[in-house]
Amino acid sequence: MADVDTGRKETGAKLRKSERRRQILLELKLRPHVRISELAQRFDVSTETVRRDLDSLAQNGLISRAHGGASAPVQGHYPGLSERSNARGAERERIGKRAAELVREGETVMIDSGSTTIEAARALAWLGTPCTVITNSIPVAMTIGHGTPQVLLCPGEYLPPESALIGTETLEFLARFSVDRCLIGASGFSAEGPSETVRGFAAVKRVMIARARERHLLIDSDKFDRKGFSRVGDMEELTSIVTDRKPRGELLSAIEGAGVDILVCPGS
Repeated sequence: MADVDTGRKETGAKLRKSERRRQILLELKLRPHVRISELAQRFDVSTETVRRDLDSLAQNGLISRAHGGASAPVQGHYPGLSERSNARGAERERIGKRAAELVREGETVMIDSGSTTIEAARALAWLGTPCTVITNSIPVAMTIGHGTPQVLLCPGEYLPPESALIGTETLEFLARFSVDRCLIGASGFSAEGPSETVRGFAAVKRVMIARARERHLLIDSDKFDRKGFSRVGDMEELTSIVTDRKPRGELLSAIEGAGVDILVCPGS
């Protein structure tokens, strides 16, 4: 029995923090709730270490913390990527084209997953701007792959409805780079700043914002004054918003007060 216990400890000791957290996420796909005490025994770490793991995953929107453990996040219905791609296509195409024009030759750019950022990727490929793109979106990578820009695709947990990668491996990969600019989307945009509903997306956007010198939010006016499930960051962290219509009221005041540029795409 002692030999078996020792073997389990050796296996647990070899697990890196990112691997431990990946296994926690996998476990929550198999059952609705995991307990801190069980995870601590399984990984042969302290309950405080597991608690930090769960707190980090919850902060990134990947799980919901519960008494003594965690559960998979429960959210209301939000349309998937294919459904969103069929809505307001003309507006998103114009926004994507205007955003792509911001990218200069030789720059490094992070682009996150979303229906509007795919349009930016399509425009960037059409323009043929020589640059390097880092993305967690498979459609963005495939679209840009047909053009001049070079592409680095993040590793991570595959999220089928979004054709995107999320999770601790994705965040750690993005954190390795410092880039000239990022192009991100959002589920909602209010006076408090951008927000996100899709599981794991807010954390990806936060890292991209932190690692980019210029930070551009691509947002169509239909999402003005809406709030998503997870807050992405403060208004002041943005360099500009690229949109199809100038905001009004409280949202406009917040944008102007934060010194964020408003780029309204032509034809709007």
